[in-house]
Amino acid sequence: MNLNITGHHVEVTPAIRDYVSQKVERVIRHFDHVTSTHVILSVDKLKQKAEITLHVKGKDIHADATGADLYASIDAMVDKLDRQVVKHKEKVTDHSHDKRMAANPVE
Repeated sequence: MNLNITGHHVEVTPAIRDYVSQKVERVIRHFDHVTSTHVILSVDKLKQKAEITLHVKGKDIHADATGADLYASIDAMVDKLDRQVVKHKEKVTDHSHDKRMAANPVE
């Protein structure tokens, strides 16, 4: 997996980089088919924003969050992304085949 972290008007320190990578790894454990991840951290006066784009096979998943604290924004962003990844995984996993087999068993 390719992880890119950029900052707009904020310096991406090793501590912030480690924090973001730990949080993204939590999301990746749900879905293994992630090709690349791009995180943008930005600060604009009192508004701090975190955005992430996760590239998976066939789809790009995007989440963002704003807040007064950069770490809180990262946490909220990862929570949103986690819900989207779980929903995408459920859509990708085909359960209709199991339902057809239960309705029409082969003898």
